[in-house]
Amino acid sequence: MSSAVRQRQSLMFRARSYMAFAITPQAPIVDWLAELDTSLERSESFFSGHPVALDLSSVNLSAAAIMHLVENLAERRIRVLGITGVDPAIEEPGLPPILRGGRGPQMTAPEMPKASKLVVNPAPPPRQQPSSLLIETPVRSGQSVVFVDGDVTVLGSVGSGAEIVAGGSVHIYGTLRGRAMAGANGNSRARIFCHRVEAELLAIDSYYKTADDIEESLRRGPIQAWLEGETLKISALN
Repeated sequence: MSSAVRQRQSLMFRARSYMAFAITPQAPIVDWLAELDTSLERSESFFSGHPVALDLSSVNLSAAAIMHLVENLAERRIRVLGITGVDPAIEEPGLPPILRGGRGPQMTAPEMPKASKLVVNPAPPPRQQPSSLLIETPVRSGQSVVFVDGDVTVLGSVGSGAEIVAGGSVHIYGTLRGRAMAGANGNSRARIFCHRVEAELLAIDSYYKTADDIEESLRRGPIQAWLEGETLKISALN
């Protein structure tokens, strides 16, 4: 009896929210995959290490077609965490799970060369008085700092392959070689400030630019980035 009790007590379930990219395929799928390949050529590791939600609200695919699409994405090293925007009746063994309860704007696939849409969700509602997170040490390659409740300030540098995700603005007083994503909870007024930019990616709200989209004249210098409508702007800080 005591063994059975211990076993029952070990089964603990907690609801948790995780950060994921969501991409929205467009018909025809073959053309959409070709555009995705073009984007990945410019930023091969963009989805590396990140779970992806597949929003199928813009297409009408059978279960077999969805599975084929998931396999195509896996070949591109894009791991599908689950699918959304489909009739729950389509759920069957072999398909990724149908995600329920997501909210916020849906993400679209990268659109090059202009600033492209990217959304990190789900996120908790913003507080009236956002807090902030101070990182006093360098953020090394492979590390990820996620703080959706407010601003993130890094006193050191952010290494290549590292990332900073903030619900508010991002302030980096060293060199940014990795990724900085501000306004992750939908805050389009967030900004990115960086003492020296050699970034792999800059993103605010649902728009981003990769290294190839950042003007050479701005690289290796201090910059700020902000949203102007649906355009991600980057300028030098003098």
